[in-house]
Amino acid sequence: MRFHWSYFLDNYKILFDDTYTREDVITKLRARVFSLPTIIFIGITTALIFSISIGIDLDWSQMFSNIREMNPFQYLIGICVYYGSFLVRGLRWKILASTASKTITDTGEKTKLPSTLEFSKFILIGWFINAIAWLRLGDAYRAWSFSRQSKKKFSWSLGTLLTERVLDMSTILGILIVAILAITSLGNDVSNYLIFAAAIMTGLLIMFLIFMHLFGLKLAKLLPKTLFSIYSMFHKGTLDSLAIKQMPLLIVLSIIGWLLEAGRLYFIIKALNLELSIPMILIVSLGHAILSTVPTPGGIGAVEAGVTGLLALSLPKNDAASIAILDRSVTLLSVIVFGGLAFFIFEIFQIKLPSKRKPPYRGKY
Repeated sequence: MRFHWSYFLDNYKILFDDTYTREDVITKLRARVFSLPTIIFIGITTALIFSISIGIDLDWSQMFSNIREMNPFQYLIGICVYYGSFLVRGLRWKILASTASKTITDTGEKTKLPSTLEFSKFILIGWFINAIAWLRLGDAYRAWSFSRQSKKKFSWSLGTLLTERVLDMSTILGILIVAILAITSLGNDVSNYLIFAAAIMTGLLIMFLIFMHLFGLKLAKLLPKTLFSIYSMFHKGTLDSLAIKQMPLLIVLSIIGWLLEAGRLYFIIKALNLELSIPMILIVSLGHAILSTVPTPGGIGAVEAGVTGLLALSLPKNDAASIAILDRSVTLLSVIVFGGLAFFIFEIFQIKLPSKRKPPYRGKY
């Protein structure tokens, strides 16, 4: 079995081509996310995680005993808190898209945009695809879904996601700094690698935005006309969504969104009748977010090992592994289940419905 870059690039190419119908894209997507390479990778990674767990002498019986004795009410609260973050992210994306498309007029009227619930649905479906596909294809797919519904260009929609990513990484960096300072002030030691990772990712994204602002369109004029058209819409979607007057609200929503992520982990830990300090919960939950950007399906491999390692700084390794497993049942398995249902109902089922088309005109022209 041979792998080529074209295998991965073909996932994205069809999203830029307006000649492809919704059915074409979804059919192509299904073929990719349920492909043999994806299944093989998940199998190999699962075996690797299992082998590592044996190597560090985890007691599986104790781990699953912890999970069996969990408090289901606390676990359910954790799930609800987690999915509440989708609504916050949906509202934030709607504000970014509204700002970028200049929908707010002098009279205060707004053109039609999807509702906050629909934006949240796009995000959930995107995270579902990220959980089962390579290279974070779900991010591109949710931008494509929004562009089709709002009649915008895909590259323009993708630009709003870049702004969203800058907000996320900047917020993660700020919260991590506060949390690690709180940990060290209490006399505890924790690695600063997460701060370095968040700082590097944030710095690169900000530098890219500055480069876009100063030189983007000038350099893009050297490209062929088709590529220039794609880039110019991406440029517009990215920079136009960065309105200074909306920034305080966007920052507040970003903070709330990530605090809800930490709230999910807090209730997961409570469900297992374990204790962990609030600063450490923030560090672990945000570490989870950074590790999930690894472009494997669902960040598999990196998230499980990284989260367990971070938790093991403060907890026995079996308790740390129990939390990591139960937490992944929310951030990975539940997203596959609920996101998969949303994908089937709102995407696959829709294209199978008979369309109401007018009969072709058979008279003389």
